[in-house]
Amino acid sequence: MVSDNAFPVMAEPVWRALQRAHEARVRAWTDPHLERAGRGEKHPVYDFLFSYYSFRPSWLRQWHPGPGVILAGEGAREFLRWPEYRETPDGVAIDPSTLPDKRRVSIRWIHDLLAVMTARPPAFGCFGLHEWAMVYRQTPDEVRHNAYPLRFPPDELARIVESQPVRCSHFDAFRFFTAPARPLNKLQPSRETVPEQEQRGCLHANMDLYKWAFKLAPFTPADLIADCFELARDIREMDMRASPYDLSALGFEPIMIETPEGRADYERHQRVFTSRGEPLRGRLVILCERLLANPSDHGSVFAPCARSVPH
Repeated sequence: MVSDNAFPVMAEPVWRALQRAHEARVRAWTDPHLERAGRGEKHPVYDFLFSYYSFRPSWLRQWHPGPGVILAGEGAREFLRWPEYRETPDGVAIDPSTLPDKRRVSIRWIHDLLAVMTARPPAFGCFGLHEWAMVYRQTPDEVRHNAYPLRFPPDELARIVESQPVRCSHFDAFRFFTAPARPLNKLQPSRETVPEQEQRGCLHANMDLYKWAFKLAPFTPADLIADCFELARDIREMDMRASPYDLSALGFEPIMIETPEGRADYERHQRVFTSRGEPLRGRLVILCERLLANPSDHGSVFAPCARSVPH
């Protein structure tokens, strides 16, 4: 069904089915995390997605349709508890014109970053040394995931780092380098240089598609947030497999980037993840452009409505 304003109207049984399917998909990730938290357990691979990224499991489970869709039925009123939603003659829809100017500035920054990354050639060849640089010259007590052994003693680990070029372009990885490791990096990224140095071959830049997706919530369609989370989760697995930690007890066999074969394997994975990130980045760019459009472009569908939401 299409409204008079050419916005598709989604019947309640349809959007309820999508809502249930989204929650079932996401709970396969959130429930184990919450169960571990209840037991006081930490997982060095998967908990990162909830500790580093500040998006609560309950928020990840929440379904939103995204802009340009009208939710029909009395149940659609539940979305009116979010200030971004408005009642229309045909149902309830999210209204991009509710965005305050401050948030539009943030969305413009996200858009420009993602757009310039799309135009910039990807770089491969870092081989996951960022995780090694985060434990370089540390004592056992200083190592972040010290509940799990390192694959090499400290001196050998340091030799491996020093024998290869360190080429980390991602500031949010570089800032966790140990002080002795920072001068070894070919680049010296900072918060200010992110738009100049962020590139789509970087594992962490592709993980961060999840961050940009949830920062646009609740305007981001829930399936896009879930797709970005799934990519980030898969990348995190590979990232930690290529790390200096021995996580074989958890079922993660190492990618031995200290060998030529391991580095080639790492790059193959890296290229696959870069390809998977392309359409997600494109969808986020389009969403940003839609949110940044002139409010008058969103049409009269958001005109004040005096009648009830249809059943």
